[in-house]
Amino acid sequence: MPYSASLLLPQSPRPIVIIGAGGIVHDAHLPAYRIAGFDVIGIFDLNREKAQALADQFQILHIYESLAQLVQDVPEDVVFDVAVPGSAVLRVLEQLPDGASVLIQKPMGEDYAAAKAILALTRAKRMNAGINFQLRYAPFVQVARQMLDEGLIGELCDLEVNVNVYTPWHLWDFLFTAPRVEILYHSIHYLDLIRSFLGNPERLYAKTTKHPAMAELASVRTTMILDYGEWQRANILTNHAHQFGLHHQHSYIKFEGTKGAIRIKLGLLMNYPEGVSDAFEYVVLEEGKAPTWQTLDIEGSWFPHAFIGSMAQVMRAAEGSIERPDNSVEDCIDTMACVEAAHQSSAHGGVSLHDYLQH
Repeated sequence: MPYSASLLLPQSPRPIVIIGAGGIVHDAHLPAYRIAGFDVIGIFDLNREKAQALADQFQILHIYESLAQLVQDVPEDVVFDVAVPGSAVLRVLEQLPDGASVLIQKPMGEDYAAAKAILALTRAKRMNAGINFQLRYAPFVQVARQMLDEGLIGELCDLEVNVNVYTPWHLWDFLFTAPRVEILYHSIHYLDLIRSFLGNPERLYAKTTKHPAMAELASVRTTMILDYGEWQRANILTNHAHQFGLHHQHSYIKFEGTKGAIRIKLGLLMNYPEGVSDAFEYVVLEEGKAPTWQTLDIEGSWFPHAFIGSMAQVMRAAEGSIERPDNSVEDCIDTMACVEAAHQSSAHGGVSLHDYLQH
């Protein structure tokens, strides 16, 4: 098959400084930039020991003592990689120079009001700003997009994300005080992914729920329907509390078209953080033949390879190869609108049976 994952990289990669030294930087940002050959010249974290540990492991030359020092010392053409919790994004952006190129770790703030404030600030400061919704750049997603663009499976009429896993939320301490968890910090990826294929839905229906085994967290399970009218179906179903071993765990993205289908196994989410192997399967209907599924070996995965794509978009916009990043704040504000709609639907939606049960 001629299909392979390929990203358009910047012609002249810019140096990167990272603000934040959490697990996602260790597991994905820095490994991705090493693969791509991007030069990380400095790092800052409120916990200097964490910054030092990453600097030692990834040969980062400068460890900054404060955000103010970082801003003062870095070159003008640097890209700021802001990898802090959503609640801290606005405070960091306020301290960065006007006209800066910035990649902001998702989410775009902790709610839609914060997202709008971030959008307003980046506009006022004329920033080249993107959000790190990186799933849209995962190698297996790139290949699925190529197949769809070429019409291999016909017209896309069904898109589903289904996740039934056990997620060790304790790896992210800040989530235990967050008022929103599952949709804002996980299913947000799937909302953004679906938007990247189908655009914005007309309506959104959702219910997000807690679990007795993870009672300290706001929510860990979500059921969501994105309404694209009569002919296209898009669903998200997640359960992060399946603590019964790997036997019945699953996580997949499924595309069904009028002539074929694609099913992508998201191995990263199973047995996290070790993960299992991804799998890419597809089928194309042929007249007179029984459907036969085929597998395609794709190099790279969601972590860390997809993170190359989101940074590359910001760098390409900075050099003028594209007008603005595909993952710009101007686009990703709509993903945040979907998140807000999902939470509002969860809180207020549904049809009460009370009036129908009066026999």
